[in-house]
Amino acid sequence: MNAVHGQHAPAAGPDPSGKPDRLFDRDDEWAALLAFSTDPHARTGLGTVMGRPRQGKTLLLESVARATGGFYFCGQEATEAETLRRLGEEYGRYRQVSEPSHWHDWTEAVDALLALGDSGPLPVIIDSFPDLVAASPALTSVIHGAVRRLARSPQDNRARLVLAGDTAPVMNRLLAPSSPLATVAVLRLDLQPLDFRKAARLWGIDDAELAALVYAVVGGTPAYRHDYVGGDVPADRADFDAWVCRTVLNPCMPLFREARHLVDEETGHLSPGACHSVLSALGAGCTTQGEIAVFLGQQLSDASRALGVLREHGLIRSEQDGLRPSVTRHRSTDQLLTFEHAVARPRRTVLERGSAERVWQEARADFNSRVAGPQFAQTCRDWVVRFASPDSFGADRVTASYGSLGDPPSTAGLDAEVVVRQQDGHGTGALLSVGLARWHTGMDIHHLQRLRGILDALAPEEDVSRARLALYGASGFSPELHAAQARGEVMLVDLERLYHGS
Repeated sequence: MNAVHGQHAPAAGPDPSGKPDRLFDRDDEWAALLAFSTDPHARTGLGTVMGRPRQGKTLLLESVARATGGFYFCGQEATEAETLRRLGEEYGRYRQVSEPSHWHDWTEAVDALLALGDSGPLPVIIDSFPDLVAASPALTSVIHGAVRRLARSPQDNRARLVLAGDTAPVMNRLLAPSSPLATVAVLRLDLQPLDFRKAARLWGIDDAELAALVYAVVGGTPAYRHDYVGGDVPADRADFDAWVCRTVLNPCMPLFREARHLVDEETGHLSPGACHSVLSALGAGCTTQGEIAVFLGQQLSDASRALGVLREHGLIRSEQDGLRPSVTRHRSTDQLLTFEHAVARPRRTVLERGSAERVWQEARADFNSRVAGPQFAQTCRDWVVRFASPDSFGADRVTASYGSLGDPPSTAGLDAEVVVRQQDGHGTGALLSVGLARWHTGMDIHHLQRLRGILDALAPEEDVSRARLALYGASGFSPELHAAQARGEVMLVDLERLYHGS
C-alpha cells in the first residue's frame, strides 16, 4: 500500500532515512516536522507549513507522512461536498476499511481525523489548505474549536495536525496574531527558495561563474532542477548560452511558460496584467514607486495597488534605501520572473516561432545589464548577511541594501550596490561599509575613488568612521586595487569568496 496512506497503526518510530534524495537540503525543516509529528507529549498539536509554489513543500509533507505512518490529504479547488467525499475516501483507504467515511460537515471530518491520534502521536497533514478554506470559510473555526475541546478533554489525544499551503495572503491571514488558529499553533515553517550556494550544489555546478549565471536565470527554486528543464544542466560556461536556448527560451519546455503561470497562479484575479507590467518595470531597472508609475504611465496610486498585490504574495520585497531611509525600493524576489520580464516577455512573439538562438544573441546585453548584474549585486548583499564573518564588517548582525545619495547634480552617480549597516532593531544602524558590485566589468582604482567620494558626501550628515570600503567583482580587480587591499584601504570580494569564503 502507498506509504502515504499507510496503516492506522503508526510506525514504531520516525525513520530519518525516509527523507528522499530528491528532497534536496531542507534538513532543518525535515527535522522540525519529524520532531513535531512524533512528539510524545499528551496534547493535540497544530503546525503550519507554507511556501511559494515549487519549493518542495508537498514532497516534504508526503515524505514526512511516509516516514511516520501519518495521514496526508491534498486539497483542491472544489465544493465542500466534493472535498468531504474525497477526504472520506482517502480516510477509508488509510484505515483499510471497505467503506469510505461519509461526513456531513467539517466538524465530523475534523473530529474523525484528530481521533487518529488517540493511540499515540501521529501527523494528520492537510495540504493546499487555502483551497479548502475558499470553499468552506468556517473551517478554521471548526479546527480551532476541535483543538480547544481536546485540550480540555481528559482523553489522551496526540494528533499532530499540519495545515499547509502556498497561497501567502491566505496563510498569513489564517495565522495572523488575531486569528483563532494562531492561538493554538505550536509550529510554523516557511519554506524559502535555496540560497545561491545551495542552488549551486542542487545543480551540481562547481564553477562559481557558471553557478552565478544559472542562478540569475532560475534562482533557488528546487523544482526547476529536474522536471522543468528535463534534467538539463549546462556542461560548462561555454554551454550556458545554448542551455538558455534549450530550456527557458524553448517553447517546448515547461520552464518557458512558468514565469507567466506563476504570476497568474499567485495573484489569481487580482490584476495579473498590472502585476506583469510592474515586474517589467522592475526588470527595466525601475525600483521606486515613482519610477514604476512613470514606466507604466500610471498614477502613483495605481502602481501602489499592483505593488501591494505582488508584495502580499511574496513576489517582490520592499526595502529602505541604504543611504536614504526615507526612500523605499522594490525588487523581485524570484529570478525567473526577472529573467522573464527583462529578456523573454518583450520578445515572446518571436520566441513562440522557435527563434531562441537569434533572440538570445540580441538579448544577451540586456541579460548582463538587467538580470545578471543586478542579481550579482543581490548575491553580494546576501553574502554579507548570510556568510560573511563578523570580522569582515565588525559586527555579528548586519543588514545590506542598495543605497543612493539622490538626484541633485552634486550627488549624481553616488550610489552603492552594497550598503552594510549594523542591525540594531531601531531603524538605520551604524554605517559599516559601502561597496560597489560589478558583474561584467573589471574593477580598477577609479571604483575605489568613487567609494571615497561617497564617504566624503556622507560625512557631513553621518558618522563614517567605521565604514569600510568594499568592491565586489565577478570580472577581476586591477593590480592597483590588490595593492590597496594589502594596505588595508579596501576589501575585495570575488566570486570564489562569495561561493566558498567568509
